[in-house]
Amino acid sequence: MQVGSTTNTSSYYEAQTQERLPKQTLGQDDFLKLITVQLANQDPMKPMEDTAFIAQMAQFTSLEQTSQLNREFAALRASSELSSAGGLIGRQVTVLNQNYEEVTGVVSAVDNTADIPRLVIDDVLYPYTYVVRVAAAPAEVPAETEAPATTP
Repeated sequence: MQVGSTTNTSSYYEAQTQERLPKQTLGQDDFLKLITVQLANQDPMKPMEDTAFIAQMAQFTSLEQTSQLNREFAALRASSELSSAGGLIGRQVTVLNQNYEEVTGVVSAVDNTADIPRLVIDDVLYPYTYVVRVAAAPAEVPAETEAPATTP
């Protein structure tokens, strides 16, 4: 009896496992499904009181609005930090390095690829939150030029 080749089942198993991971938080749809199941399975002789149902809805609505407000505040804070960091370009700042030592230099750019803006000082990145002092950029000393030769 001949046996045919088998297919790779590990990728199928991994795909099925990934789909079964539980959610860590409940959303509005989950809450509505829960209320629907609760109403469908309640005892007809002891129905859920209207006040309890309304209180649950109000609590969930309040929680959802608070969560949305927190997300909007976080976005506003990030935008404000980026704008403030951008205003430091060309300014002399003192920041703390990873050893908590002060480093002073002129900000040449702002990097926004991390969670918080980072200032570029002498080609080194420093988190914007590590700024301890800001000053005007030092005045540049003009290069000496030779005076044109004058003929009498």
